Amino acid sequence: MDRHNSRGLIRDIYHLPLLFKVLDSVLIYISLFVLVSIFDRVEWGPIYNSLAIISTLLFIFAAESFSLYRSWRGVSFFSLINRVVIVWGITIFSLMVLGYMTKSTAGFSRLLVSTWFISVPVLLLFWRLIFQQLLKLFRSKGFNSRQVALLGANALSEEVIKHIKGHSSLGMHVEGIYDDRKLPRDEKLKNTVVGSSDDLVEKCKNGQVDLIYITLPMKADSRIKQVIDKLSDTTVSVYLLPDIYTYQLFNGRWSNFAGHPVVSVFETPFSGIDSVVKRVQDVIVSLVILTLIAPLLLAISITVKTTSAGPVLFKQRRYGIAGEDITVWKFRSMTTQDNGDDVKQATKGDARITRLGAFLRRTSLDELPQFFNVLTGDMSIVGPRPHAAVHNELYRNQIRGYMLRHAVKPGITGWAQINGWRGETDTLDKMESRIEHDHWYISHWSLWLDIKIIFLTVFKGFVSSKAY
Repeated sequence: MDRHNSRGLIRDIYHLPLLFKVLDSVLIYISLFVLVSIFDRVEWGPIYNSLAIISTLLFIFAAESFSLYRSWRGVSFFSLINRVVIVWGITIFSLMVLGYMTKSTAGFSRLLVSTWFISVPVLLLFWRLIFQQLLKLFRSKGFNSRQVALLGANALSEEVIKHIKGHSSLGMHVEGIYDDRKLPRDEKLKNTVVGSSDDLVEKCKNGQVDLIYITLPMKADSRIKQVIDKLSDTTVSVYLLPDIYTYQLFNGRWSNFAGHPVVSVFETPFSGIDSVVKRVQDVIVSLVILTLIAPLLLAISITVKTTSAGPVLFKQRRYGIAGEDITVWKFRSMTTQDNGDDVKQATKGDARITRLGAFLRRTSLDELPQFFNVLTGDMSIVGPRPHAAVHNELYRNQIRGYMLRHAVKPGITGWAQINGWRGETDTLDKMESRIEHDHWYISHWSLWLDIKIIFLTVFKGFVSSKAY
């Protein structure tokens, strides 16, 4: 078998969803059978056989609904982990509902079933990891690889080439950039143009190119149509990647509407199942933390009340998701209650701050009551920090895209805070840097990013010399 044919054969196998479905089904069923064999006083019978079969069917159905069996070429393994955990979580929830409705849970060993619930996603991910490593090995030998060409010399084509070269697991090799235009002298590109569109078409006809990304700007629609017409006489795969990134895309993603491809310009990442995952995470984490810190909350409340005049809690009007008004709670750290049209940021040596308040603000202990804001649904554990309403109105006119940070719920901690952008923002540059980090978080959100931020907050996000 020649290299080109073997490459195509392995590629076809990789895209064959039946292989994945069969392996997943076998692992789900066999893992339960093995655990039943290992556990004492548990025997394989109709109830466990039914559990294995129903679980397999539920998993396959949920996996199809959440596109688990699509091609994951070029997608990070962490994204795959997230999808597998979500699909298996839906399967578990469905089983629990079914068991409650049929009153059949009494016949199962809780320890065995719990162990099985935990082990299945580990097994599913383990075999996928092994499969990916085997693919890398094949690709290092020249199999399952594709020759990629780009039509359109610009910053976007440079970005695509950088991504391909930085991810060898894609199994892609850049053949070159093609363009009919004379590039402006100020166009600085690392990769040179190797030929025209006619040269590219000729190479495609000769079987020297497997895949083409067209990165020409949207205004070049007539030229794109001409090239596509010529490429229709070849067997090459063609993908249109128009240079829409001259716009400021915010969480941009492709979708389908009425049978037409649509790209989002501004969009929240929390829609569908992702919003449920985010909310479940917030509720569980906040309940655990509030349970652990209950004695600390009581001690701080008593100390605040006995060391200075005024209420224990400070309530301030701020903007929440979609710019809606919310009331944020904090332990009072000042002698004044600024909550109107003239809210002054705290500065170093601020006379309004009490002695205890300075300690609370420096250690972020004044923020602890906001876990109750999380439970009520006004805030999230992780997200952009909420600013006073008057500051929002000030900065939305000075910083491009400022209000886009309200595409998600405000958070107790965030990407900006663990990267040092916490406390006073006495210059516009500092606020711009904070907003840039907020935008980055929203555009790159994942469950694992939230966990990373929570983890880093414990070690570097609470105490800050910039918090006055």
